Amino acid sequence: MTWEEAEYLDYLQSEWHGYAWVMQHHGGLSPQEAREAALARYPYEPADAPYRGLIFHDEAWHWAMLAIHGDRYTAEHPELVDPSPDYRALE
Repeated sequence: MTWEEAEYLDYLQSEWHGYAWVMQHHGGLSPQEAREAALARYPYEPADAPYRGLIFHDEAWHWAMLAIHGDRYTAEHPELVDPSPDYRALE
């Protein structure tokens, strides 16, 4: 997929926000630590990066739950498979 810069930046900022929120509310990180984790998980990719935006195929909730609970979070914490209403309210 080819991303227009503005569209890519909108997605990136939205995912930073969502990931940081989950890491703070479910992962116990401070607001600063959560922001740093989000920036590390979603680095800016230049327009010519071959797989730019591929990370957007799953939402921030999923990537954060993997970071917090590991690869088996869907089996070990089935209540966390779907994002919480509070997370959905961020949209």
